[in-house]
Amino acid sequence: MGDFLAEFLGGRGWDVEKTPVPQPEESSGKGPRWNVYAGTAGQKPDLVFSTHMDTVPPYIPFREDAEFIYGRGVCDAKGIIATQVAAAEALRAAGLRIGLLFVSGEERDSAGAKVANENAKGSRFLINGEPTDNRLALASKGTLRAVLRASGKMAHSAYPELGDSAVHKLVEVLGRLLKLELPVTEDVGPSTLNIGQVEGGHAPNVIADQAEAQVLVRLVGDSEPVRKAVIAAAGDLAEVDFTLEIPFVRLKAVEGLPTMVAKFTTDIPQLSNWGEPLLLGPGSIHVAHTPHERVAKKELLDAVELYVRVAKQLLA
Repeated sequence: MGDFLAEFLGGRGWDVEKTPVPQPEESSGKGPRWNVYAGTAGQKPDLVFSTHMDTVPPYIPFREDAEFIYGRGVCDAKGIIATQVAAAEALRAAGLRIGLLFVSGEERDSAGAKVANENAKGSRFLINGEPTDNRLALASKGTLRAVLRASGKMAHSAYPELGDSAVHKLVEVLGRLLKLELPVTEDVGPSTLNIGQVEGGHAPNVIADQAEAQVLVRLVGDSEPVRKAVIAAAGDLAEVDFTLEIPFVRLKAVEGLPTMVAKFTTDIPQLSNWGEPLLLGPGSIHVAHTPHERVAKKELLDAVELYVRVAKQLLA
């Protein structure tokens, strides 16, 4: 994807930079991946459009009808890439100083955004693209990801007194987590918790000596009370390893635009050196990460006009 965008944008007169982004240690993919930045040579941009190139599994075949485009990533966020390129070209033709930043890894660990933040271009504004139904987000929830690991002693299941079940310990901890009273912010809503993955043990007739769960909390404020609550729920039954935190953020309003609160997390907190951030894009987050991912063609065209209008308003 990065190679395609670099070649495509270079062929349209943009000055293009590709920056390597390391793969996560646990990733099955070992090949190279890139961030792609496109701008005008020798020029500092006033405004940069940005979104991510990566998507989530599984693969969904591409198709289209008169109204919609369907397929993995058409909404989150490759349709957004297309609209940002079109808007940037219109703004560049109007004489404005515009850049494009497309990053790797947003769906996993924001690795591309972290790399990009070390190579910022001095822009005044960053418009980050995520599916917001073409409404401006006034806030975006943060993320706290935790791995909980329980250990025990293996034994024959007919003699449970000879073993110590790690699965039983983990189930008790997860039950406590589901009963936690998480923080609430009045104009944003509650923090939410999802137990996304659970694994452990060897067979139904074996007492499990190990078990692990992956938990994700959507933050609406400071993470510290949530961390303490998760650790207390684990007690002496499981170890807790917090593997990722992306903070909750409030965002800039623009007069005349409909607004929303993004219950999801974005790369914005990791792109702090790219100017004052806004969050705006076509498509519905409700179909992203599903087998029914789609985006309306009219909404993509409307987004191009919206991006151009917002950029001109910011830079006026």
